[in-house]
Amino acid sequence: MNDATQDRVSSARPDWHARPADAVAEHWAVAPEKGLDEPEVTRRRERYGLNRLPEARPRGPLIRFLSQFRNLLIYVLLGAALITALLGHWVDTAVIVGVVLVNAVIGFVQEGKAEDALRAIRDMLSARAMVVREGRQYSVPAEELVPGDVVLLQAGDRVPADLRLWRARGLQIEEAALTGESVAQEKSIEPVAGEAVLGDRLGMAYSGTLVTHGQGAGIVVGSGADTEIGRISRLVSQVETLTTPLLRQMATFSRWLTGAVLGLAALIFLFGILWRGMAPAEMFMTVVGLAVAAIPEGLPAILTVTLAIGVQRLAGRHAIIRRLPVVETLGSLSVICSDKTGTLTRNEMMVRSLVSAAGHCRVEGEGYCPRGAFRRGEEPLDPARHPWLMRLLRAGLLCNDATLEETDEDWQVHGDPMEGALIAAALKGGLDADDERAANPRTDLIPFDAQHKFMATLHHDHQGEAFVYVKGAPEQVLRACQAVWDEQGESPLDQEAWEQHIEALAAEGQRVLAVACKGMPSHAQEVDFADVESGLVLLGLLGLIDPPREEAIRAVADCREAGIRVKMITGDHAGTARAIAAQLDLSNCGEVITGQQLESMDDEALARRVEDVDVYARVSPEHKLRLVTLLQAQDAIVAMTGDGVNDAPALKRADVGIAMGRKGTEAAKEASEMVIADDNFASIVRAVEQGRTVYDNLKKAIAFLLPINGGEAMSILVAVLFGLTLPITPVQILWVNMVSSVALAMALAFEATEPDAMRRPPRPADEAMISGFLLWRIALVALLMAAGVFGIFRLALADGASLEEARTYAVNTLVVMEIFYLFSVRFLRTPSLSWAHMVDSRAAILAVAVVALLQLMFTYAPFMERFFDTRPVDFVHGVEIVLIGVGLFAVLELEKLWLRRAAGRRRSDDG
Repeated sequence: MNDATQDRVSSARPDWHARPADAVAEHWAVAPEKGLDEPEVTRRRERYGLNRLPEARPRGPLIRFLSQFRNLLIYVLLGAALITALLGHWVDTAVIVGVVLVNAVIGFVQEGKAEDALRAIRDMLSARAMVVREGRQYSVPAEELVPGDVVLLQAGDRVPADLRLWRARGLQIEEAALTGESVAQEKSIEPVAGEAVLGDRLGMAYSGTLVTHGQGAGIVVGSGADTEIGRISRLVSQVETLTTPLLRQMATFSRWLTGAVLGLAALIFLFGILWRGMAPAEMFMTVVGLAVAAIPEGLPAILTVTLAIGVQRLAGRHAIIRRLPVVETLGSLSVICSDKTGTLTRNEMMVRSLVSAAGHCRVEGEGYCPRGAFRRGEEPLDPARHPWLMRLLRAGLLCNDATLEETDEDWQVHGDPMEGALIAAALKGGLDADDERAANPRTDLIPFDAQHKFMATLHHDHQGEAFVYVKGAPEQVLRACQAVWDEQGESPLDQEAWEQHIEALAAEGQRVLAVACKGMPSHAQEVDFADVESGLVLLGLLGLIDPPREEAIRAVADCREAGIRVKMITGDHAGTARAIAAQLDLSNCGEVITGQQLESMDDEALARRVEDVDVYARVSPEHKLRLVTLLQAQDAIVAMTGDGVNDAPALKRADVGIAMGRKGTEAAKEASEMVIADDNFASIVRAVEQGRTVYDNLKKAIAFLLPINGGEAMSILVAVLFGLTLPITPVQILWVNMVSSVALAMALAFEATEPDAMRRPPRPADEAMISGFLLWRIALVALLMAAGVFGIFRLALADGASLEEARTYAVNTLVVMEIFYLFSVRFLRTPSLSWAHMVDSRAAILAVAVVALLQLMFTYAPFMERFFDTRPVDFVHGVEIVLIGVGLFAVLELEKLWLRRAAGRRRSDDG
């Protein structure tokens, strides 16, 4: 290839679908019948490289591991570990460091999943390819293909590179992974408009797609990174993975808490030295105690455990979580952008409608399973009693090259999906495929071809009759029909009436096939085009559709009740998308925006429409990515579901990428944060419910921990401000925080779902972790706990107790108040004072039992005295401590009653 040709090649734009095949061959300087010669192949391979996607250099394991520590909460934990080490409390130091390491290991394991998406896309490339070189056919490794190579295709092949077809004989290619279209695309060699979307580029065969029917040949116009899959791979690598709402909120909360604690500690340090005249060393240890008291060291561990419990629960509901924080993000979703094919629908064609001159009916059932009723209106129809129906079903069964097989899990089609649907419909009608084929053996056929758009088969029965069945595009079949068959025989064909039937089925999103027949001489052994160009008798129309899942219809309704908007974003045709959206009862399902319309709209114009329009058709991967990004710019928390390679960029960009487990490509799974194992859209709704439960339980854990830390800190503040002795030492505070507080808070991670969880609107994306109500509750409980701790400490000293005894009383009072507060905080706004509420959580009962046992050991075990300066508690002081806990519980229940009455009065005033 000369330099001029090379320059022309390098500057060419990828509009091969708009160019004639001969022009493409001339561009690449190749004769399709002969192919390239080996020296030219070698030169082009040196110039363009191997036909495989480039791999980005991954980060090393050490860098990946160290990156897990770049988190302010981790810094807080490491600071707490340093403090405990300075205090010489090595056991607690080990516990805190252990928590940090567990979090780091989990993050390390989950890190780098985005690179797996690129690896999965690379695995979709065909292993070998049949090429023509120097006039001979060769089977070569697919990675050795170069631009200009001539590749041969046949049914069952995976397309090894992007090809401009120059020959197509009945060629059909399944492109669902790229376009989202359920049915294999019929290919031709004719050029199409330059602005045609991917699914309409009939003269192209794209790398990674599957040949389902016929034969063809094409010229390689894109290899490796220059293929359509390579373009999507680049999109995936360029998409920024967003942090989850929870992590954003926790980062904000951590910064606020850390700043507040450090600022307060500095003020107290200066106050003690300058105002109270305390020694700097003594004041430093007091400030250390304040920091230990104020920082909730166990919060990251509780966060991890709560999310892990959510992951475990979801795994039992067919939802596999690949990143822990995504569990909580599910609970804040406000928009689900769903692919249609294989997600909202089954990605299995089925006959929905049968229309003939003698009648019409609707077919029920799901997918290829040959079970389902026939109905005319609401009345059931027995096919055996209606010859027109049986004849139509028999024709669809015999004029057919597919087979239907029952596997362990489902029914599987071998061949064209639409032909498989015709077999399933015939079986529903009571026909036996083997018996019908034996009774009406085929002797010849005209295979389907995109140019003539029909298939014809010649049959003989055992009575000596010969006949032809024809099925295909309705406009083509109707043109050859002179009559229509009904139960009284043949009658004239009303062309206009049948065109209206076709339009009515198409308006419902159904793909229409016409079926006809013609008698042949009994001695006929061949059928040719002249036999079927005229004189056919129309048997009827078949309307096929990839129907929505029944459970998806219910799930969409559940999403609506939960305040979640569902948007269908599909590569399929607008009419099909509109019909499926109507069956799903999506909002504004009558309005559809197509990919071409998206191209003509700028971001500002689209942003005004994206909130209201819920159906998008004929979209490309860039369009899906753009829609998700615009929704996120409007503060929506967005989930994207999908199963194809074309979904991978949007899956990665979304707040939650959700891939289908059964029929999803590996590329889609690796780009997602969650995989639905049963391909059931309804599983997403259950996942959202669990996500809301996780968030509720996290808020309960925060509402539990912060008042305890606040009470401890307030006790130290009071002591410093008034020049009093500390009621609890820093080491004792660490015991409470890392043992009793964490154990009790862990129980809240197991709380069941609130009754109204799926009747609440999604929480705003910018909602603060600490609400006004939570601030009030933290302040109230912290004050009560500080009063309890400081009160019993001062009273004990006044009664003549030693400092060690008084501090032991204070520590036990704090723990007992925590236990009573646990039962109160399990229900933040509703009463907790009932036997059912007190005993309905085994986790809470177990946690209380463990903490009580540990606290008894803390108080009475001799070896604990050496570590914590504890003393035994006598019976009288034990009763006093329990009564203080009861008093805390009573005050909080009265506060709930007051808040409920105040809310009721406000509702009455508003009414």
